[in-house]
Amino acid sequence: MITMTAPFSVPIIDISPYVLGGTSDERAAVARAMDEACRTVGFIQVVGHGIPAEAADGLASAIDSFFSQALAEKKAYVAPIGINRGYTAPKSEQLSLSLGVESANRMNDFFEAFNIGADPSYYPDYDGELPSGDYSENIWPANVPGFRECVNRWFDEAGALARIMTRIFADALSLPKDFFVGYTDHSLDVLRLNNYALPPGDITLDGELIGMGEHTDFGIVTLLWADRVRGLQVLGRDGSWNDVLPAPGAMLVNLGDLTNRWTNERWKSTLHRVKPPIVNGAIERRRSAAYFHDGNIDAVISALPGCVEPGDEPLYPPITVGQHIFGKLNGSRNLVSNAVGTEREAARVKAAGSE
Repeated sequence: MITMTAPFSVPIIDISPYVLGGTSDERAAVARAMDEACRTVGFIQVVGHGIPAEAADGLASAIDSFFSQALAEKKAYVAPIGINRGYTAPKSEQLSLSLGVESANRMNDFFEAFNIGADPSYYPDYDGELPSGDYSENIWPANVPGFRECVNRWFDEAGALARIMTRIFADALSLPKDFFVGYTDHSLDVLRLNNYALPPGDITLDGELIGMGEHTDFGIVTLLWADRVRGLQVLGRDGSWNDVLPAPGAMLVNLGDLTNRWTNERWKSTLHRVKPPIVNGAIERRRSAAYFHDGNIDAVISALPGCVEPGDEPLYPPITVGQHIFGKLNGSRNLVSNAVGTEREAARVKAAGSE
């Protein structure tokens, strides 16, 4: 069920027993492999996930169609401050500030992005009140045919897979199989489409240019579709940065900070960054789409009893999903250093700073 292919590698796990209805023994083997991968790496390549290739093809086409527009056209879809939707222009964010760490070259990250997320219509059976600022209506480009349909399809496919992943997590952590359901029935989910490229002459390129700064993801679990182009780097246990390329047809899965807190660092949210290669003075274009499964905004996250040794205190105090996500976004988007409660992750970034 689990394949390791190099001194540092992202394990490949076939989750088809959960997708197609395998036997209890088959699912148990997947859960054991997942626990091992989450304890040792924190990134996983998932195959047998059941997402059709045509859904990925439609997503790639939508990404190309939107980001190929002129910058002025894309900027028409910038959302108001505090709304996690729409277009983000290059060099307007700094992901390292979500951990309270200033970029060494003081250069904001050069990727551009487009976000959609779960609005109230996504949870028709939920009878509570969903804050409009957090569950905002999506912003859709009017002049990109098929964009909304292709992106919405991917959002649905990735959301279904995210919930399969939490079912596997529950088994791997010896929790009730529906443990995560009560934390995700109105989950604050976001899909972010990323484009790593800069037009010629925009800035002087060098080897230290950062596409997306060192960071951990914020929520429960992230599902990443990406081109097979070098750029994504994961921090190894020895403090080294390692290139990661997805296997053909695989989805990259990584743990977020909330799972790190839940498990009291039994499973860590792994630090990663993006440094697309520079070839003949130009950035090699890279595309990705990250689905962030973040949990209910009002859910309280505290260490699971089985993850804290008798007599020990949890490493993190309880926090709501909303409080946690706000602090992270306030750092990366509003460039306000999120230095409180992120000391452990920040120390890992600084320790790797010379690599």
